[in-house]
Amino acid sequence: MRLIDSDGEQLGVVPIERALEVAEERELDLVNVAPQAKPPVCRILDYGKYRYEMMKKMKESKKKQKTINVKELRFSPNIELHDLNTKANQAKGFLEDGDRVKVSVRFRGREMGHTDLGREVLDKFAELVSDVGEVEKKPKMEGRSMTMFLSQKAEDKK
Repeated sequence: MRLIDSDGEQLGVVPIERALEVAEERELDLVNVAPQAKPPVCRILDYGKYRYEMMKKMKESKKKQKTINVKELRFSPNIELHDLNTKANQAKGFLEDGDRVKVSVRFRGREMGHTDLGREVLDKFAELVSDVGEVEKKPKMEGRSMTMFLSQKAEDKK
């Protein structure tokens, strides 16, 4: 097996018995860091300290991750302009927080014959939030509702 010292120096390819002796002499642990390599790579180090540093690195990388939530707004095809503006302001807040927004227009009864009105409402909504967000998925009928996804503008993402 290939042996690496605690300082990072290579001690060469040695038998496992010799590697264990060297680790015992230094009162450290022999850790197999690359078992799939030919020959396997082992390192002499303090295993407790090694695990602690690995956990610390994992926590640090998780802190930097951003989870994206999907917020949903629903309305009917005959929504008034003021109500649409209120929903648009709400959507702008979601988009500024980095969330995606699912906007859906629900059709009931005879409204199913006028899906073009729902598309107009979604287009108007996309226009109202265009300064903060952009259309990620175009309006599409799914059962009795027409949905569209919005996301934060590319230049605003951080």
